[in-house]
Order: sequence, then C-alpha cells, then structure tokens
Amino acid sequence: MQHIHSVDLRSDTVSKPSPEMLNYMNSIDQTLIGDDVFGEDQVVNELQNYAANLFGMEASLFCPSGTMTNQIAIHLHSGPGTEVICHEQSHIFLYEGGGIAANTGASCMLQYGKNGTFIAEDVEAAIRKNDVHFPKTKLVCIENTVNRGGGGCWDMNELKKIAKVCTDNQLAFHLDGARIFNALVAKNEQALSYGELFDSISICLSKGLGAPVGSLIIGNKEFINNAKRIRKRWGGGMRQAGYMAAAGLYALKNNINRLETDHQRAKTIEKQLQKLPGLKEILPVETNIVIFEMQNFDWVQKLLTHFQNNHIKANHIGNNRIRFVMHLNHTNEAITRVCEALSKFSD
Repeated sequence: MQHIHSVDLRSDTVSKPSPEMLNYMNSIDQTLIGDDVFGEDQVVNELQNYAANLFGMEASLFCPSGTMTNQIAIHLHSGPGTEVICHEQSHIFLYEGGGIAANTGASCMLQYGKNGTFIAEDVEAAIRKNDVHFPKTKLVCIENTVNRGGGGCWDMNELKKIAKVCTDNQLAFHLDGARIFNALVAKNEQALSYGELFDSISICLSKGLGAPVGSLIIGNKEFINNAKRIRKRWGGGMRQAGYMAAAGLYALKNNINRLETDHQRAKTIEKQLQKLPGLKEILPVETNIVIFEMQNFDWVQKLLTHFQNNHIKANHIGNNRIRFVMHLNHTNEAITRVCEALSKFSD
C-alpha cells in the first residue's frame, strides 16, 4: 500500500532544512567550531555579527528559541513590580508559559486593537501615573508579523509614532520579530529601518527561514553582554553551536527573498477558502499565515475530519478558527492538494 505524505499546515516551525542548507552545515571548517559560552565559536560569532549588521545594531546573541530571546529582553528591560504594554493576542503573553510573571515578576497592561495591533494613542493611555498604587510602566512590546492576527504586518508610520511615545516617556521598545522577514518582504521594507526604532529585536531562524533551531536577540553591546549573562542563568548557553549557527547563516543569506513564494501560496489558498461552506470570516492575508473562522464548532469538527481524511494537518486555534501556515517545504503540488480538498468539502 502506497504511503500518502500529509501536507502539514500546522506551523512553519515544522519546516526542515533543505539539502542545500544541510550541505552548508556539513561543509563548515571544523577549526572554526569552538565553545560558544567562552565566545570561541567563530561560526556563531559570524552569525551574530551578520544579524546585528542587518539591522544596523551593535551586537546580537544566538539562543535556542524565540521564547528565550523574548523573555531575556523583557527581563532586562523591565523587572519585578513593573509593567509591560503588549497586545492580548501577543505571543509573549499567550504562548510563553507565563514567562513574564515567572521569569521577571512583571505584569502586563493588555491592549485590544484589531488583529493584534494597537496605536500610539493606546500606548500613551496605558502608561501608569507615578503613584504607589500602580506598577511602573517600563516596556512596550509588539509582534511583527502578528501570528494570531493572521500574519498581519504593522504599519511603519504607526511604529514610528509608538517609538516616539516610548522615547518621550523613557520606555524601552522591544520587537518580537519571530516572522519579521515575512513583514519586510510583504511591505518591501528594510531591516535597518527597524533597527533604528527598537531597543531590542528578537528574530527566529527556525520558522519560514527553514533552520532547524535557533533565534537571535539583537541590541546594543551593553544590552547583549547582559543578555549573555541571563542566557547562561536560564540554561541557554550552548557549546559547539556553530553547526546550528551555520544553518542560521545560510537561512539569512539565502531564504529571505523566497518568503514571497509562501505569501503567494497563502493567497492562493485564501481564494479557494472564499467558496468554503460554513465559512464566517477570513482574516486579511498579508504573509504566510491564513486564519479563517467557521460559523460554529460543528463546522470546525467536520472540516478537521475532512482534512484528516485528505491527509492535511491544520491547527484549530480556538474561537472556531483554523490556521494554515505556509513554509519552504511545501510544493505547488501540495498547495493544489489543499485547494482540491477544500473544493470537495460540502455540507
């Protein structure tokens, strides 16, 4: 019996290194590999310098995950008894294990703007007065692209306004840029523009860029020196990490522009979804994520069963919503299979 491979749309985190990336990893000169905790792995150092230069910032630090890079930034920018302004749909609030409370002892002032975004006026209104009854506002965090917002991108002009509010009120400004390169490609923007706005930036290498593991936190030299201390304390110091860093280097040098292909495939699926029985809404599709809502949970269950029968993996993310995420392991044939399966779904 022939095995039918599933089309995995659950996340771009399921992507695997391409043969070209694996070849690049295997070709690394072993004399360059060292102990990264001692700062002696030259491949890691090259990756960190390359990423920092992309954003026009001074330094960066290679870490095992985006959760760690975000949590390090929050820890350094805020502190016990302080408050972080972020969106109620943000990854740092929803999907990092309560890390803001557990790791830092800070609380969150949640924002509720559309599709995971908010505006400068919201930030101004959320800043606490200097009153002993309140925590001190210390940090503003935004996520770009917004995962729960359907992969939506922030408006650069609004980010500049928020950055000014942060500067005027002595607040730090952190970017959870897990999928920032998707935003850069979709909006035809430059990484340097983001480096000018933020005090720290977290980027993931293991999503649409296709590396097997790893994220980077980027900032000034003092910030990164302090980040290295926190990384060590939290068990994130890696030894001969150059092999993984090589994958990250390959990703940054070769896999950014191809993200446009993922965006096009997401639009192809969006077009097919518009004809789906039981559909209530599709969030605007800007990048590689498609989130759509069914009319009720019965429709969700029926559709997920249909996907399973057609060897398609998808995520039910609550509120009768299902998420598809495109990545570099998908093929045109796989996207065609998905569209055909959607076309055959009926009530």
